Amino acid sequence: MSKFTNETIDLDLLPKYEDTQLTAPDPKYWNVIAINILLFLAFLGSTLTLFLIFNEQAKNHLFLWIGLFFLLAVLLFLIYRASFKRRGFALREKDLIYKSGVIVETTTIIPLNRIQHIALNEGLFSRMYKLSTLQLFTASGSSGNIHIAGIEVEKARAIKEALLSRLDLSETSSKI
Repeated sequence: MSKFTNETIDLDLLPKYEDTQLTAPDPKYWNVIAINILLFLAFLGSTLTLFLIFNEQAKNHLFLWIGLFFLLAVLLFLIYRASFKRRGFALREKDLIYKSGVIVETTTIIPLNRIQHIALNEGLFSRMYKLSTLQLFTASGSSGNIHIAGIEVEKARAIKEALLSRLDLSETSSKI
């Protein structure tokens, strides 16, 4: 019978995930983001226009409303552009890393043996640019799920197949 031990791990000896080279979203994905922002702004602009037409008091501050609308538009584009540039993922031997965020940077590392389901989604505008979103679902619920958008469809399919084959291998070895 072996004696129980619980030794301290030297943190300097652990591999540094920060050193991993991440794959950025496809540059064409920025077009998809921009189209979505423009659609949102068109809806918001239409709503604002109706508001200004039917509200006499709001008409007195027309330039303020228009200025706020354009300020919001510029801020949306700047924040989404910065977010786009900071996203990345890496598929490693035993895990997958996904990093995103501008104000709050989030790095999620999912061990491959924790992945339960993989989905590949292609939205309308993503399909136009031959891009997709790879979704990885874990047992831990929404906090452990990852949605990696902006991957070329063929590359996303290859990643999905590689992950599925690895999952099949791990399930087979755990049953033996």
